[in-house]
Amino acid sequence: MNTLVPRLMSLAVASALALASVSIAHAATAATVNAARAENAFLSQSEAAARSARVSNVDYKLDFTLTGKETFSGTTTLAFDLKDTASPLTVDLDKATIKSLSVNGKSVTPQYNGWFITLAAKDLAKGRNTVVVAYERKHSTNGEGLHRMVDPVDGRVYTYSHFEPAAAHQMFAVFDQPDLKATYTVTTTAPADWTVVSTTRETRVDTVGDAKRWTFKQTKKLSPYNFSMHAGPYKVWEDDSGKYPMRLMARQSVASQVKPEEWFRYTKAGLAFFDDYFGIPYQFEKYDQLLVPDFLYGAMENAGAITFAEGGFLFKADMTAEQRARLAGVIMHEMAHQWFGDLVTMQWWNGLWLNESFASFMGTLATAEATEFKDAWRAFYSQGKQAAYAQDQRVTTHPIEVPVPSTENAFDNIDAITYSKGASTLMQLRHLLGADVFRKGVHNYLVKYQYKNAKLDDFIGALGQAAGRDLSGWTKEWLYQAGVNTIAANFSCANGKVTSFAIEQTAPSKALPTLREQRVQIATFRLDGKEVKLDRTVPVIYKGAKTSVPAMAGAACPDLVYPNYGDWGFVKVQLDQRSFDTARAHLAKVDDPLLRAMLWQALWDGVRDAKLPLNDFIATALNNAPQEKDYTLLGDIAGKIDAAKRYLDNIDPNGAYTQAATRQLEDMAWTSVEANSADANFQRRWMSTYLSVASSRPALDRLAALLDGKQKVQGLTVDQDLRWAIINRLNRYDYPGAAALIAAEQARDKSDTGQAAALGATVVRPDPAVKAEWLGKIQDLQTKLQFSRVRTAMGNMYPAGQGALSEQTAAQRLSGLAAIDKAAGPVFMRAYGASMIPVGCTPASVKRLQAAADANKDLTAGTRRNLLDTLQEDQRCVAIKQAMTAK
Repeated sequence: MNTLVPRLMSLAVASALALASVSIAHAATAATVNAARAENAFLSQSEAAARSARVSNVDYKLDFTLTGKETFSGTTTLAFDLKDTASPLTVDLDKATIKSLSVNGKSVTPQYNGWFITLAAKDLAKGRNTVVVAYERKHSTNGEGLHRMVDPVDGRVYTYSHFEPAAAHQMFAVFDQPDLKATYTVTTTAPADWTVVSTTRETRVDTVGDAKRWTFKQTKKLSPYNFSMHAGPYKVWEDDSGKYPMRLMARQSVASQVKPEEWFRYTKAGLAFFDDYFGIPYQFEKYDQLLVPDFLYGAMENAGAITFAEGGFLFKADMTAEQRARLAGVIMHEMAHQWFGDLVTMQWWNGLWLNESFASFMGTLATAEATEFKDAWRAFYSQGKQAAYAQDQRVTTHPIEVPVPSTENAFDNIDAITYSKGASTLMQLRHLLGADVFRKGVHNYLVKYQYKNAKLDDFIGALGQAAGRDLSGWTKEWLYQAGVNTIAANFSCANGKVTSFAIEQTAPSKALPTLREQRVQIATFRLDGKEVKLDRTVPVIYKGAKTSVPAMAGAACPDLVYPNYGDWGFVKVQLDQRSFDTARAHLAKVDDPLLRAMLWQALWDGVRDAKLPLNDFIATALNNAPQEKDYTLLGDIAGKIDAAKRYLDNIDPNGAYTQAATRQLEDMAWTSVEANSADANFQRRWMSTYLSVASSRPALDRLAALLDGKQKVQGLTVDQDLRWAIINRLNRYDYPGAAALIAAEQARDKSDTGQAAALGATVVRPDPAVKAEWLGKIQDLQTKLQFSRVRTAMGNMYPAGQGALSEQTAAQRLSGLAAIDKAAGPVFMRAYGASMIPVGCTPASVKRLQAAADANKDLTAGTRRNLLDTLQEDQRCVAIKQAMTAK
């Protein structure tokens, strides 16, 4: 599609015009078609099932002509077997101009509504059919379909495809559903200096006038969303040192920022790991990876040609350890998909969670076992898993496995539950079945369903068969029921020894009453001078409301109990009071970094549940964070400090406590920046923390001095990325002269990322005129701006601390939410709903959001979910404020 789905009125007019061109002879057929398939941009599950019941053995021959201009042309030759000719058949093609259409060698007048072509039953044949569609279409500019970007640095044009969840029909005529796998044979004519990349390698490249024509060999069977084609004057690096040839590509203007040796090192290690783990060799012969601009997500697992968002993996300084770990993790995640998702694919979009959960689980396992980042599971606990816990405690939580009525809803539930809770349940299942049994079940599943589609029951059945166990009860509890349970240790002591011990499990609410079975590890600790020493660990399978643990009897009465030691289970832990007090007082004395992370999380849970005053947490952070010597855990703590600062700014940005606490946090972070001059990783992490808390005038003065070189810190390089981060911060707080810094820096940095950073620094300014201008641009659905720029503007419009400015348009944004939701598409609304629904951290703001939720029950599922989540977070902020003032 284009940047946005047009307004419904426009679509209705377009449909009417298209149908008006249909001959009288086709009128009755059109009525039948309308009954069979809805006249809209999306494909329902029932419509997809009806089509796949009739269609099989699909093959595509795709011929594209790319010029670098705003439009491209193509010809799709679609061959397939058809079970019957009892009714018409639809082929998906989005907003194209059809030049010609033939069905089984006969030229026909297209019956086309802008979303799909309807093939009349009389033109079809039982058995083999061939359909040829020649068309022209605009490139997409919103990151879907065949996206086009003009590099502002050198004017070069780059294109790449992105089809998930169902956007292949924005590039060619196709049965755009995962269970109609097909082969693809591609030819592409492109400018002579371009490289064309697809699922397979090219077999020949011919010169055709001023252009070149690339011919690729036929692919193996793939779902449409796993196929891809990318083209542009990409810089190409090659490495043939491994079992499979590897290539890496990026825009010419950013090539100096790429470290290909690191990409190839992790890629080579991952391919060797997965070949061994799955027991099935990598199936797609070559392994290409492309860094692409304006990308909607982190990366995409196109078979044999994986795309990565430039913004997540390009840096103007050497990568930190955290950035390298993220690179390794995402490479492994997308690589796992080559087997689980590409080789074996879900039948419909309700199975997308299993693809993502499995890739998250396997990506973390591969990172921990095949790279230097042995603490990958701790990073997963602190990042993905905590996001899943938070998501699962929202009013909009949902089961891992949920129905998906149509392609419009395919990404409604793509969130931390889909990725990280799902991965956590797989980790739990691995603990329950044993690592070897789990691996055997996965291998058997991949062998049985390779090049096919499968359902959840197929995967669980393969694991259950390998284990010799019925997993239907586990599946019902974990995959079809929402919510995160809480466990607590309930124990008694006498004469310094444990006399009774039990795990007590509670459900989150009456609406989510499920109590689950799970295997965890209980650990007890005792204080010994300056150390918190591990005394005993006991694995236990608990279920129901209470599970006795007789193995704990006779143990030394603990100062601290943690009932999910080692992070085996997906469960929220409520510390008993003695353990909670020990955690607060002795965090730095806990040797095990994973346990420290869990105790930090317990304290932060206390803040978010309004049981621990935010000021108490900040005091704990001030006392303990500077002592943290584990790099991964420090990143987790830094994230919590950043979140604490956001709460302060939302609660009362100008209040006396906020001002005082901010100065303390600034001093702590800056002292740590200076103290870590010998370790670039720690220093840059602390510098990032300083940027996230700096808001007082002295702190902003220091940032300005760093920017203009008047202040220097040993070991700290003020690189281009840091310069833009400082400029954004100075503009956010309207530092004198900050606005002029934007244009000056743009003159220094003419890159695409520089333009985006300049936009962010402009929009973040606390200037009512700037906010009004950019709100108008964001809400203009006909804007010519690249959607990536619109997203940047959204993300910088109303940061914490600018509540008064947000209030000026809050009512207007809420009153207009239904209209913009109706007019815009899912891609736009996922960004808009997450950034533009107003919060205020006041009872009045909560009341206003509640009224909006009550009045807008017909919003699309994704937008309504964003509204309800925003309401709940505003309620949480008010409760945190009350807990602070009640102390």
